[in-house]
Amino acid sequence: MQNLTGKIAVVTGGASGIGAALVRQLLGEGAKVVVADVEQGALDKALAEFSALGEVSGVVTDVSSADSVEALAVKVFADHGACHLLFNNAGVAAPNANIWETTVNDWKWVFGVNVMGVVHGIQAFVPRMIASGEEGHVINTSSGDGGISPLPYQSVYASSKASVSIITECLGAQLASENTKLSASIFYPSGGLLATGIWTTDRNRPKELAREKAYAPVPSIEDFKAAANAAGMELEFQDLDELARFTLEGIREKRFIIMIGVEEAEATLTDRAQRYGRAELPIDLAHIPSL
Repeated sequence: MQNLTGKIAVVTGGASGIGAALVRQLLGEGAKVVVADVEQGALDKALAEFSALGEVSGVVTDVSSADSVEALAVKVFADHGACHLLFNNAGVAAPNANIWETTVNDWKWVFGVNVMGVVHGIQAFVPRMIASGEEGHVINTSSGDGGISPLPYQSVYASSKASVSIITECLGAQLASENTKLSASIFYPSGGLLATGIWTTDRNRPKELAREKAYAPVPSIEDFKAAANAAGMELEFQDLDELARFTLEGIREKRFIIMIGVEEAEATLTDRAQRYGRAELPIDLAHIPSL
């Protein structure tokens, strides 16, 4: 899929952060984009910005709901007759905690969005994309935290993103073995720290999935920067628009793994594999940051 002009793209979590950067880049390359987001206000604000860049529309969508994602797919195919690029990008995170201090609702919420959101996207769109007979591509947003190596205190988030990576591996193999015109990629946001809404995802946490017990407030990105500066550390942030351009380049080059510095993951995965081979805990205890 070298030329995106006129192609139909759907981006979940597309009103802010990485999703918004993907939308801007897609519109800049001539694609027609449907932005799906759970926040009506954020969606309205994003569409006001995007409308000057190309043909774009928006649908309020809760990816944790199969019915909501099905309604999104119905509208996309009714309005456009196709979907060529599906970005299952929406994601949330729970507070850092020991597993025995997490709550059932932490797992329900994060897995509902991060894992079932991807599954719902695949189940609603892929059959329609296959039936259309057109070339298409599914891009699932994972994370190096889980997909490559988990940060132990982010057990809920890391587990969800490990699931996304495995789901995408299976999907890619199935699409190829079934001789479809579709393919898949795992997208690992990378290149440095990311200033996205993942730092404040509690703003969208449903009341019925509220945490059952109190926890220390999640530090803001500003707090994180201040703490790093006080410790004499200089943080490197990845430009999101540059990351979006890299992602679309990866799609054109038919990369299954889309990750800046992917070659650096080889050493991490090799070390983990060797620890497995020795029947050891794959996580290097010497490099575990404290809570």
